[in-house]
Amino acid sequence: MHNQFKAVSLSYKSAPVEVREMVAFDETLCKRLLEMIEDYSDISEALIISTCNRTEVYYSSSADHYDTIVKLIGVVKGLDHISKYRKYFSNLNEHGRAVEHLFNVSIGLEAQVVGDLQIINQVKTSYQWAADQNVVGPFLHRLLHTIFFTNKRVVQETAFRDGAASVSYATVELIDELTMAHERPNILVLGLGEIGEDVARNLEHIADKEVFICNRSIEKAQALSEELGYAVVPFEDYERAILDADVVISSLRVDNPLITKGTFSNDKILSHKYLFDLSIPRSIAQDIEEINGLLLYNVDSIQAKATQALENRLAAIPDVKAIITEAIEEFGNWSKEMEVSPVINKLKNALEEIRQNEIARYLKKANDSETELLDKVTKNMMQKIIKLPVLQLKAACQRGEADSLIEVLNDLFNLEEQSEKIKSKE
Repeated sequence: MHNQFKAVSLSYKSAPVEVREMVAFDETLCKRLLEMIEDYSDISEALIISTCNRTEVYYSSSADHYDTIVKLIGVVKGLDHISKYRKYFSNLNEHGRAVEHLFNVSIGLEAQVVGDLQIINQVKTSYQWAADQNVVGPFLHRLLHTIFFTNKRVVQETAFRDGAASVSYATVELIDELTMAHERPNILVLGLGEIGEDVARNLEHIADKEVFICNRSIEKAQALSEELGYAVVPFEDYERAILDADVVISSLRVDNPLITKGTFSNDKILSHKYLFDLSIPRSIAQDIEEINGLLLYNVDSIQAKATQALENRLAAIPDVKAIITEAIEEFGNWSKEMEVSPVINKLKNALEEIRQNEIARYLKKANDSETELLDKVTKNMMQKIIKLPVLQLKAACQRGEADSLIEVLNDLFNLEEQSEKIKSKE
């Protein structure tokens, strides 16, 4: 098993967004794909990670199932010509490379925004879906829990997750800081282009708030509203919504500022109102802070905050990689020992069979205390006899020399035949 882990990967590094959208999986489709993978291959364990940036299938099998998995992705997604998109899929069919890739993806080294805060939770969700389908065995369980523990170490021991490294997340982080005194801040997102939509999604990280979204295309606003549960403001009512909001995030594409001092000419600002201009060209007039109570943050100041966080994360990458390397080495030792555990169990069972047979020959005339003593003594003897072979097997695993020792033990104790005899008695 420890040399059978593989992956099929499609990500933002190889595929444009329109291709990534075509092969993205929600929970229902993900579970359907897992079912089909189990039905149409000898894959014993599998995991699917599907986000806006990647769709990846990890699996355990002695065979390379790249072609099968790509075809099944096409079947589940209803893509008749999936072969046209093969060039976007990478085949990670070498065990060590697949393991390292899953670590790097989960920790955030492979994210578009290095150190992405969301990916580890997406991996945990993928793990739960795979467990629901009963396609997670000892190998994947151990691997994923090792990754989750490694992530905790990265958070605790490095600066890799410190600060917001994208403009949209930095904006939300700053809003959260500025509105701490508000019981339930009213937040207006004006414009739902790429960055506006990203901000709207990231606002979910603020626990108690009321969000309104406003866009020229009301259909897009309604679709996002259904997904996130935010209220929709018709675009013709944007001025009223601005006046009602505690926070305004504008990412509109306009030639001239849409929000000016005139927007507030008939209204008295009773408390601080925070304005975020994420537009290029700018959509909020730069002199707007001349009105008492209005505070303006533009894309440059927010970008500076995000850039500093990104620089800190990039500087922490060597420490993160060192932690991952250590975790992979420990996991590798465990997975190698998995290979010899069946032999160890066979050896224990063979010795236990001998012990039971020999005890049975002498217990007919023994009283209870003698039976108890004999059982205890022989158990202790067996444990001491087996201790050295087990230690030698585990040491041989670390050296990559387990196969020869397994062969010797099988010959010495005739383990295969003994195992069959024990099974026939059960």
